[in-house]
Amino acid sequence: MREAILLKLGGSLITEKDRPDTARVEVIARLAGEIADAWPTMDRGLVLGHGSGSFGHEAARRYQIVEEGISTPDRAVGASRTQAKAMRLHGIVTEALREAGVPVFSLSPGSAAVSSSARPVSFHVEPVALALSWGLLPVTYGDVVLDRERGAAILSTEVVLRELAGALPAHGWRVDRVIWLGETDGIYDARGETIPSVSAANAASVRTLVGGSASTDVTGGMAHRLDAALWLSGQGIVSWIGDGREPGVLARALRGQATGGTRVAPAAG
Repeated sequence: MREAILLKLGGSLITEKDRPDTARVEVIARLAGEIADAWPTMDRGLVLGHGSGSFGHEAARRYQIVEEGISTPDRAVGASRTQAKAMRLHGIVTEALREAGVPVFSLSPGSAAVSSSARPVSFHVEPVALALSWGLLPVTYGDVVLDRERGAAILSTEVVLRELAGALPAHGWRVDRVIWLGETDGIYDARGETIPSVSAANAASVRTLVGGSASTDVTGGMAHRLDAALWLSGQGIVSWIGDGREPGVLARALRGQATGGTRVAPAAG
């Protein structure tokens, strides 16, 4: 059993979330460079997932994909346009990684997953495992997927990473830890100070402190991220939520030297 790290780059970090279809190209380039710097010395595989930010989220909100799926011809057009916008940002991210010298391999959830009533019921994970085995960096993202009841649904990056964490061990890869990077130094308490650690003992109280995103986010923002991290903790996987705006944070986290932020501890036993 080999080990892998899952990494999420939040949409609020890599796009201007209040300006539709606007990528933060300098931030993306810096993060790609930090991955490239750490890549030659990493002793674990890495899977990168990124949010859709002002690309996919804005389109999904406009066409009400979360609420309605494909209920009318207009909704079908909207699902197609939402997918195209998410893919456009994905191209910007993967191209930055290639320019930095990282051997990326793009993986679209829309071609790998099927949902039922907006919940994933199948996910073809073997391509991710094969990419890891051949020394590639699998890169995925939040996407529109086909849904058995609704026609289409949004599969968030958090759900994609959770599905991968559950399915990869059957293909020889165990997830060692998950790194979540956004625009905050972890999860904040009522005073705006970072909560250093979340565990079963304080999870309920912390959950009441977090809400959605300050900008357009159809998947739930920090609350969704925390829920995913807590689910992962139940599988024995530690998460670290940190501030991707700070140069060097990602490189240190990939080397296991993360400081600050919020650690979501694995469940005991």
